Amino acid sequence: MALALTIVAALPPLACPQNLMQGLASKGSVQLLMSDAAVLETEETRKDLPCTVTSIKPVLGFDLRFHTGYDIVMPLRELAGEGDQLTIVFKVTSNNSKDTPSYFSQKYNVPSIETDAKGDAYLQGSFDVGEGGYHVAWMMRDRMERVCASGWDITATLPAKDQGIKMAIPASAIDVSEREFFKDEPPVTRLSTAEDQLNVKVLINFAPQRSSAAAMQPIDTSALVSILRNISREPRIRKFSVVAFNMNDQRVVYRQENTDQIDFPELGKALATLKLGMVDYKKLTDKRSETDFLTKLIQDELGHNTSDAVIFAGPKVMLDEPPSPDSYKEIAATPFPVFYMNYNLMPQQNPWRDSIGTVVKRLRGYEYTISRPRDLWTAWTDIMGRIAKLKLVAGGPTSSQ
Repeated sequence: MALALTIVAALPPLACPQNLMQGLASKGSVQLLMSDAAVLETEETRKDLPCTVTSIKPVLGFDLRFHTGYDIVMPLRELAGEGDQLTIVFKVTSNNSKDTPSYFSQKYNVPSIETDAKGDAYLQGSFDVGEGGYHVAWMMRDRMERVCASGWDITATLPAKDQGIKMAIPASAIDVSEREFFKDEPPVTRLSTAEDQLNVKVLINFAPQRSSAAAMQPIDTSALVSILRNISREPRIRKFSVVAFNMNDQRVVYRQENTDQIDFPELGKALATLKLGMVDYKKLTDKRSETDFLTKLIQDELGHNTSDAVIFAGPKVMLDEPPSPDSYKEIAATPFPVFYMNYNLMPQQNPWRDSIGTVVKRLRGYEYTISRPRDLWTAWTDIMGRIAKLKLVAGGPTSSQ
């Protein structure tokens, strides 16, 4: 029996996000209980509240931030009673800035648990760091002031071949884990020279890796949003057009035309209307419905395109019959380049070209497999290099002003 599952069912607000407590405890700008401060300062291992905490090795996400944290296991019988509250407080110190640790806090409301409850409770916590080494001093207490305390070291490093990646979080930085995928993107300073500015159109298939899944997994959402954010942060792009669609639903979910910035909050609201795992009966009985939808999407969006480049993104779309080459033969003569950022976590299990990849190949476009964060970085670097080169060869922008 997992406590997290029981609590989520009983009390949705349980998994409260961790709060980053700004400032320094030594200067009074972070308010800690004296008992908590003493536990974190001495770093004595405590088990009067029986628990086992295990650190999570920093892992680079598609958002180009290192994600780390901890897992907690404790016997359910230790939480028996008419309800309790677990308070977690910990500090993270960079090896390069030992005088300025960051403090975090989090509370879990525990529901009523039978005294003879069997099994363990499982809890988790997370935070983000940049490249570097860090020390964590950690503690958890209940309402009876019983304490579980521990400490550990972590190191976040990029392989030598990835050193050119521009991280989204600076080296030695410490931050809360971002749980809101569709928050607003900060403004980007764009290139001021008109001839260097680009307009792009992005057609992104917001769908899980497994097309029959009833919900998007966090890793899928994070990867697809990260692809969009990576594009939105490019200073050479002046205007964005975004078409978010879902092949399972066979509809365009969100559209944004020729704007200065991608509206992530509105995109998130639109995607919330998707009903994954459900297919209209009429579409289900029409074996060509998916092919017809993709064909029309390509004709509408590429046939009337005025952008400098069109970028497809998303997981593979494996159709029994891809769009006919005759349905887009006029598009093949258009002057803009076409790219496909194919999000595929396990390419070895599905190495075959999908329907979108087939179309992109016939349009003499370029396809990239995005399986790891490094793939996203290298693919985007290559895409921007090709767009800039083709625009230079063409002698100027192909887009309307």
